[in-house]
Amino acid sequence: MPYGGAPSAQRIAGQRLLAQYQCGSCHAIPGVPIAQGAAAPPLGAFGRRSYIAGRVPNRPDTLAEWIVAPASLVPGTLMPAMGVSPADARDMAAYLLALE
Repeated sequence: MPYGGAPSAQRIAGQRLLAQYQCGSCHAIPGVPIAQGAAAPPLGAFGRRSYIAGRVPNRPDTLAEWIVAPASLVPGTLMPAMGVSPADARDMAAYLLALE
């Protein structure tokens, strides 16, 4: 079930942060300017996904942890740690989980 319970301001901040951290260099992300990357999976309808990277449950806390330190959840993942703070990761997760 998509997670739309985050405050609107948090989702808007997450949208901006996804652009700021250049997540669209690898991922296509709806609503994020210039996020047309094709090197990694597209993130459209992310809120409907059951798992992150096919391995860990797709929940707000887990997604925020994945954004901060992906290899801590899936050792050997190709997704790099981008220096995202936990607070920024929570906002980014709120935006992604609202995508239906």
